[in-house]
Amino acid sequence: MNKKVIAFTSDVLGNLDATGVAEAIAKKEISIEEATEAAIARAEKVNPKLDAIKLKTYDDARQYNKIKSGGAFYGVPSFIKDNDNIKGYPTQMGTGAFKSKIAKSNGKFVNQFLSSGVNYLGKSTLPEFGLLCSTENPKLNVTRNPWNTDYTTGGSSSGSAALVASGAVPIATANDGAGSIRIPAAICGLIGLKPTRNRVYGMDGAELMPIQIVHQGVLTRSVRDTALFLSESEKFNHNARLPKLGHVTTANKKRLKIAFIENRPEGTMGRQGNETYQLQLETAKLLEGLGHTVEQIPLPIDADSMIDDFLNYYGFLAYMTSHWGRLVVQKKVDKSQLEPFTLGLAKRFKANAFNLPKSVKALRKMGSVCSAVFNDYDVIMTPVLAHRTPKIGHFSPELKFDEVNKNAVEFATYTGLQNITGEPAISLPMGLDSNGMPLGVQFSAPYGEDKRLLELAYELEEAKGWAKITD
Repeated sequence: MNKKVIAFTSDVLGNLDATGVAEAIAKKEISIEEATEAAIARAEKVNPKLDAIKLKTYDDARQYNKIKSGGAFYGVPSFIKDNDNIKGYPTQMGTGAFKSKIAKSNGKFVNQFLSSGVNYLGKSTLPEFGLLCSTENPKLNVTRNPWNTDYTTGGSSSGSAALVASGAVPIATANDGAGSIRIPAAICGLIGLKPTRNRVYGMDGAELMPIQIVHQGVLTRSVRDTALFLSESEKFNHNARLPKLGHVTTANKKRLKIAFIENRPEGTMGRQGNETYQLQLETAKLLEGLGHTVEQIPLPIDADSMIDDFLNYYGFLAYMTSHWGRLVVQKKVDKSQLEPFTLGLAKRFKANAFNLPKSVKALRKMGSVCSAVFNDYDVIMTPVLAHRTPKIGHFSPELKFDEVNKNAVEFATYTGLQNITGEPAISLPMGLDSNGMPLGVQFSAPYGEDKRLLELAYELEEAKGWAKITD
């Protein structure tokens, strides 16, 4: 039985990516009104099966005079993840533990995103406070993968991934505190770039954290859409401490020295499933065929220590949200309504609170050790995820914390490191698993070298092409 959910149809949006829609509008081949209505119709068609929309703002989307003119994505329909403020609407953050106030203003990143001219149709779903790598709370939202609705969409940018992958819209916002752009990109067949820290505006207030791990970005179906998003964002605000990116449009002819890192102890599959490991080997062979040099090296840090320290820090965030809600979400949080994963993380932190400074120091040191790899290599390649996509229920809030935590750690092993270092990392949809679900490969580059990743992504996109949900 085919369990794909596909929004693509023979309307004015066709199979166009965001750049293509914007070009069609600019050439007056289609109107903004037509693009908006087509996207609304698509979203309404697929959402009953995907459960990816938290809040619909269709009436606002039809106020076309509100769209920022002059941007490269002028009139392109989109969704914004529901942990960013949009003026006039609540920000529920994937939880039922408080009732959000109406936002009095847009978040900084939302203004930056809207400056490109996109027309938002609503807010997309996420797990509670964006802490878990799947959205599957039956009381709120169970967001399903459009490639097969039995499977998770990943998280925390679940709804955005489902809407872009299904074809409802060509671009949507995402943010990433431990892989939440790259994880859903990997298992929904999308492009997911976590930019260099402060390349674009971060989450409001994130700069006050001991380590600013949360990064903003988008999910797209083409490399050129991701590149154009960053170009437009830079026009709105350029961080003078970073090299200017500009509009990256092609691959670079320079051949790269690429480190292939995997965590596969002798004689076992270790943290990595066979299918993800085989995809690494296939990708390495493809890169070598393109003239790049690929060398396999061991993980330069102790993964278990990093995971333990990262969980301490992540628990700190969960504790602050659940116990200091008035500071974080401007509302008292009803802890009796929190999911076991959130409560478990907070409890874990409370038991290890005195170790937080030690964990922060250790994470920074590990980040420095990993960054030193770039003294010898241009790019690092790893899996995005340790094994193939699990089914809905694998991260269920009805499971006890220890079980969900174990499942999450064993799945999302490779993505948190770049949140610590602030270095850019991109998930590219390099293959499919034996269940027909997308698999991603992650590439990371030195701090500020987002351009290098985009150029490599263009080359791989042309050399291999991505599997399409419509195939």
